[in-house]
Amino acid sequence: MNQLQITAFGDPSVLRLANVPDGEPAEGQVRVRIHYAGVNPIDAKTRAGLGWAAAQNKDKLPWTPGYDVAGIVEARGPGVCELAVGDRVCGMVGFPLSAGGYGESVVVGETELVKLERLDLAQGAALPLAGLTGWQGLFEHGELLAGQRVLILAAAGGVGHLAVQWACDAGAEVVALASPANHDFVLGLGAKAVLDYHAPDWPAQVGAVDLVLDLVGGESGKQALACVKPGGRLITVPTLTAEAIKAAGAERGIEVRGMLVHPDKPALARMVALLEQGGARIEIAHTFPLAEGALAHQAIEVGHTRGKLLLRMDGHA
Repeated sequence: MNQLQITAFGDPSVLRLANVPDGEPAEGQVRVRIHYAGVNPIDAKTRAGLGWAAAQNKDKLPWTPGYDVAGIVEARGPGVCELAVGDRVCGMVGFPLSAGGYGESVVVGETELVKLERLDLAQGAALPLAGLTGWQGLFEHGELLAGQRVLILAAAGGVGHLAVQWACDAGAEVVALASPANHDFVLGLGAKAVLDYHAPDWPAQVGAVDLVLDLVGGESGKQALACVKPGGRLITVPTLTAEAIKAAGAERGIEVRGMLVHPDKPALARMVALLEQGGARIEIAHTFPLAEGALAHQAIEVGHTRGKLLLRMDGHA
């Protein structure tokens, strides 16, 4: 089977196709024939040699990135009880160090996967990491409650557009930041108000909120502190600027929490159910063939993508 591997740390050109044997599932594992893989900012950051995944894998190159997959179970190891050959599944796999989603098959524990009944495989691949990041940021770290007011930065992006929907479904009032071209899109997801992040006075326009979900970091994250009401908090996702935003929050007496997403099968199953019942939707910006993974990385590094980017394995529409 083909894999797209990081052969050295650097620009997107270091991604190279390799043909390797299919893995054999061991106890509690299945092999999934992947149809689609999600592309996430962490993939590009790791490829560039930045962050903890790069530090842990620097002596293990070539390494195959990709945490989000959707496909069909094609083989089972001993002790597998929940999944059968032929089941349609999605999951956040190999997190945080083994990954392996940028390929035509992957061997993973069945506990990493959720069955799909009606959700198509492309949407299944787009969901796990982005959906869980938004979910955990809002509810696990942010402790968001119904009736509270939440500000979401980068609300039209892969994580942001799902977080808007999770917050609305939970009964929160959502104020969002996005470029003007995405305002109607974000309002259509349920946000009460959408403001232009280019506006110099956007914190004053937002007003007071109980929670900020900061998906941008840096100066935008620091500016958002002005919106947090007494007793509220800010959750910042980008790890590279988390400490600086925590320090700025401490000067204001505002609680700032950084976060790193983690696998959570019950939450993933709940999000799948919400999508299958029509209570939310995923926007897929573009799907690239596996061989064009470098183009997908270029696109995600430029930013301003509405929704999610995917890789498609050969032979799947």
